[in-house]
Order: sequence, then structure tokens, then C-alpha cells
Amino acid sequence: MFARAVVGLFRKPFEKENFLQQLEEIGVRSLPVVSVTAAFGGLVFALQTYTGFHRFIGAGSEAYGGPVISLGLAKELIPILVGLMVTGRVGSAMAAEIGTMKITEQIDALYSLGADPVRYLVTPRVLASFLMVPVLVLYGDIIGIACAYIYHIMMGVNRHIYLKNTLLYLDFWDVLTGLIKASVFGVVIAVIGCWQGLEARGGAEGVGRATTRTVVIASIGILILNFFLSRALPVDLGI
Repeated sequence: MFARAVVGLFRKPFEKENFLQQLEEIGVRSLPVVSVTAAFGGLVFALQTYTGFHRFIGAGSEAYGGPVISLGLAKELIPILVGLMVTGRVGSAMAAEIGTMKITEQIDALYSLGADPVRYLVTPRVLASFLMVPVLVLYGDIIGIACAYIYHIMMGVNRHIYLKNTLLYLDFWDVLTGLIKASVFGVVIAVIGCWQGLEARGGAEGVGRATTRTVVIASIGILILNFFLSRALPVDLGI
């Protein structure tokens, strides 16, 4: 299905209206949940990092935790959290929407009209998810790192040292690594959601099963892929 979706990108006519609709659905309408997730993810990570530095290194060392927090958020925590949130919100919706079309024979109607359901339904969703999930992750990085900074300032940490060390040790490649992961996660979410939707059988109960399988399979896939991507991607561009 992924291969057919990629081939559909180069076949005319491209479903521009459907693609724009998916950009809005995946990107704009996911902003509230991503904002809350990234904000509290950054806050709790800052809380535990502050506690660790204060407890095991000593008072005053908390100002040097900025790079650790920013690196962890940008490379690991935010991509995973956003991927899981998008899976629950968008992946399940894709499965439910396409599954409903399948059991109401709208997919068969597309075949009878000579249209390719994969090119019409799957390709715009895969492309939109591939583009928008990294944008959401970048937005989440900004929110999470900003909330972590605010927490440290509230705790009386020296903000000049905190900012200086964060900007000194956080590289562009660290942020880009998280965006690369997010692109892969976006494709996984869309492909699995569309696949389960097209495989739905048995009325409303079948649509419910397809939705559940989408969330479970995509979530597990994201967690597994995250490890292998972290292992495969170089630590920095110099390696």
C-alpha cells in the first residue's frame, strides 16, 4: 500500500482538495492536543532533571541541565509523544472514516467509476501526514523547551547560564533527528490507518476493531521504530 501511495504521487490528477483537507485535519486541528502534551512533557522532564541535578550533583548545578533537557525533548520525548497523540487522534479517524466507506460500499463505487481508492484516499493522507507530523514536532519542541526554561526560572535557576549552555550544546542536527523520526512516524500512522480502514469487515463492529488495531499497531510501531532510528541515525553530522 505504501508503494502504491508513493506511485500515486506521480499520477495525474493529484487530489489537491483532499490533500489540503488532510493538512488541516492532521496539522491545524492537532495543535491543541500537541500544545498540552508538549507543555506538560517539558514541565515534568524539567522537574525530574532539576531534582536529579540538585540531589546528586548539588545546589547551583541545575543551571547546567538545559542541554540535557533540550536534547532529550528534541530527539526523543517530543517526537514520541506527538506521534502517539497523532496516532490516537488522526490514525484512528482515518481508519474509522475509510472503514465506514468500505462497509457502505463507497470504495466499491470508486472502483466502478474507474478510480483508484489508494491514489484517491491513501496518497493524500500519507503525504499530508509525512509533512505535518514534523511540523507538529517542531512546534512541540518549542513549547516543551520553553516550558522547561520557565520552570527552571521559577525555581530560581540562573537563566543566563541555563540559556548559554543550552545554545552552546544543542545542535541543529539534534532537532533535525527528531524531525526525521517524525516524518517516518507520520508515514507509519497514515499507512496503518488507511490499511486497517480498507480491511474493515462486519459493519460498525468491524470499524471499531479496525480503529482499535490502528492505534495499537501504530503506537507499538512508533516505539519500536524509535529505537532503531535512534540507533541508526548518527549522533552528529561529524560521524
